[in-house]
Amino acid sequence: MATALTIAGSDSGGGAGIQADLKAFSARGVYATSVITALTAQNTRAVTLVEGASLPMIRAQMAAVFEDIAVDAVKIGMLGTPEVIAAVAEGLAGFKGPIVLDPVMVAKSGDALLAAEAEEALATHLLPRATLLTPNLPEAARLLGGDEDDDPAAMAAAGQALRTMGAGAVLMKGGHGRGATCVDLLVDGEGAPLRLEAPRIATRNTHGTGCTLSAAIAAELAKGADLRRAVTAAHGYLQGAIAAADRLDIGTGHGPVHHFHEVWP
Repeated sequence: MATALTIAGSDSGGGAGIQADLKAFSARGVYATSVITALTAQNTRAVTLVEGASLPMIRAQMAAVFEDIAVDAVKIGMLGTPEVIAAVAEGLAGFKGPIVLDPVMVAKSGDALLAAEAEEALATHLLPRATLLTPNLPEAARLLGGDEDDDPAAMAAAGQALRTMGAGAVLMKGGHGRGATCVDLLVDGEGAPLRLEAPRIATRNTHGTGCTLSAAIAAELAKGADLRRAVTAAHGYLQGAIAAADRLDIGTGHGPVHHFHEVWP
């Protein structure tokens, strides 16, 4: 049984974080394991409180999973502080499989989820371990110290710059861009970037899209897909989940995508 591990924060509203990752792993046919780095009190409208897990608990969760369960791929989401980032990096020291790093910095509501001082720790400790980094445009700009730019040529250049910082490959996500078409670019050093396009869907229910995409990619890698096939399959799955999101009618703010749109209506 292909198995994936998510290392991330918990979303009490169920749309993002650990909850989204577990749903995406399951929807893609992969056994899901988890390490919770933080608890958040949140719903579709706001994050009202964030409480980090202790470092001993994070280390113990990682050790418990790795010593007993054969993990095929790891997805990393919300970490929050330099100390947590260092602890996670230490816990991954013996892991040889693919790692998908989603640099979770800001919630859909606009609430900060990564302390400013943690950005350097992320770049130092985890970027070099990442098989794939999956930043949106604001996250890529913050990591590079520049401005947001949704021009495909600029996105490709930003992806290459992030590869230079240590990431094996970078999926530049265009969801924050403009226009009727959303463009993602996979910059992996294997020739021209892989361009993935989709019509921009008119819905407010996009909470957890980044978590869901990175988890779906990790699931495909866990099943043995190469990176380009994994990203392509996960991209198609996410577009279906966004298109079906309004059928859920959850909450009064940014609702979740429909992780199980292929299983139940």
